[in-house]
Amino acid sequence: MPGQDIVEQPESPGDADQETPATFASLGVCKEIQEACSALGFTKPTAIQCEAIPHALEGRDVIGLAETGSGKTAAFAIPVLQALLASPQKMFAAVLAPTRELAFQIQEQFEALGSTIGVKVACLVGGIDMIQQAIAISRNPHIIVATPGRLVDHLQNTKGFSLANLKFLVLDEADRLLNMDFEKEIDTLLGVIPKTRTTMLFSATMTSRVAKLQRASLSNPVKVSVSSKYQTVTGLVQQYKFIPAKNKDCYLVFALNEFTGGSAIIFADTVRTTARIALMLRALGFPAVPLHGQMTQPKRLGALNKFKSGDRKILVATDVASRGLDIPCVDYVINYDIPTHSKDYIHRVGRTARAGRSGTAITLVTQYDVELFQRIEQLIGFKMNEYQAEQAEVMVLFDRVVEAQRIAQMELRELDDSRKNKGGRKGNPGGRPFKRHKK
Repeated sequence: MPGQDIVEQPESPGDADQETPATFASLGVCKEIQEACSALGFTKPTAIQCEAIPHALEGRDVIGLAETGSGKTAAFAIPVLQALLASPQKMFAAVLAPTRELAFQIQEQFEALGSTIGVKVACLVGGIDMIQQAIAISRNPHIIVATPGRLVDHLQNTKGFSLANLKFLVLDEADRLLNMDFEKEIDTLLGVIPKTRTTMLFSATMTSRVAKLQRASLSNPVKVSVSSKYQTVTGLVQQYKFIPAKNKDCYLVFALNEFTGGSAIIFADTVRTTARIALMLRALGFPAVPLHGQMTQPKRLGALNKFKSGDRKILVATDVASRGLDIPCVDYVINYDIPTHSKDYIHRVGRTARAGRSGTAITLVTQYDVELFQRIEQLIGFKMNEYQAEQAEVMVLFDRVVEAQRIAQMELRELDDSRKNKGGRKGNPGGRPFKRHKK
């Protein structure tokens, strides 16, 4: 019954390249899915996959605590697909994700891993026409990947849609699902799906709210953990630079010049700052694209795909992009603005040094950010090294940066004017009116 004691498994190091069983076959993965893993370049299972897959294949409920980039999507997708292969049925599994982008990426992973068995996946998220999604539901998919709010909408309003025979429920990024106040929707879903099911919950952290959800939704679960509570990944170089706020853009451009050829994500704290930086960098010749929560869904996916394909090497993002996005091989993360919540730092820098690769994260610290920065160092448990950038060399860029700032501000004003004249649908790089609140 829900609320029974958790069976704790020994904690494993978070490094994906640790000694683990050599193949997916040794975990009990069937040949069809082994072939899909090989085609995707999954040469050996990661730590979280080694810990979670055998228990899930036995039908156990699983709580997985793992850092971003550890391969946890495959850790729940593989057992679901293998169980589906053994007992095919429509509406076999539902996966809940906190954001639209993450939901689409989970859908892609299921379709890729299930390519050899003909799996059908429907993705139900906000920002997409309900009728189109209802048509997808009518085609009887095996897997539903959804944000909680949109899934509840369809259960209440789409004729004939039911999860009464559901066999698997997966809660991905559970800590973030709860932080985004999806608790009511999750409670609704738990009330309409079978009690006899397999449930898997994955989270970066085990908060009190996640523990409460676990007690309500899982039965006699096995807990597997591959990282300490706030660990950053092995291979990640973390640096800071203390700078005057007025010269912040100059230091950003200096760092990007040093990183020429590599891919980078720049994190800013507001939608408008994200748009301004992207426009400024474009004026300087950098291939930058913005990603934030006020962009329409097609534009968000378009921006993400440009970055993933390498067409744009620089993604300027708010924290909407800091968790769960499957963006391989990011070389650098730059915290243009320090996150207000220190834990968000862990999730931001988790975009680089993934799956055993190396990477660099640089945090720009102004005179107004010292306390926030000290909290981050306290959280990660060590002092960062200083990023080496001589002020005289940085300020050589001053005139060019000021001109690019002027161009960016002018373009922002033009976009604002366009929004006012055309009702806001063509007003910014995301297609919605700019707001100044944090996102």
